[in-house]
Amino acid sequence: QVHLVESGGGLVQAGGSLRLSCAASGRTFSTYTMGWFRQAPGKEREFVSVIRWSGGSTDYADSVKGRFTISRDNAKNTVYLQMNSLKPEDTAVYYCAVHFGGSYFYARNYNNWGQGTQVTVSS
Repeated sequence: QVHLVESGGGLVQAGGSLRLSCAASGRTFSTYTMGWFRQAPGKEREFVSVIRWSGGSTDYADSVKGRFTISRDNAKNTVYLQMNSLKPEDTAVYYCAVHFGGSYFYARNYNNWGQGTQVTVSS
């Protein structure tokens, strides 16, 4: 079992940047493929980005491609999401989770969800 804790959210103006962190417990973190999702009020949780266990392969939602960058530091058991050129539509609670099988793009294929961190982008 792995426990995830997200941090780094906050209030930022449009065009600004934030870096989210997802700290994991457990000695096998380096073997996990990790994903970031977000959920805005009244909307379903949606895929943002994923990074494979080796860190060499990543994928992004079209809505964040070119603005967000996912990375990981296995020595620190941490996954990061660098968010640049933020837009008001990026406002949501951001979650990290562990992928356990199937498509990377669906929340149902992840578990060990963190508690989330709020990102609010003002116009």
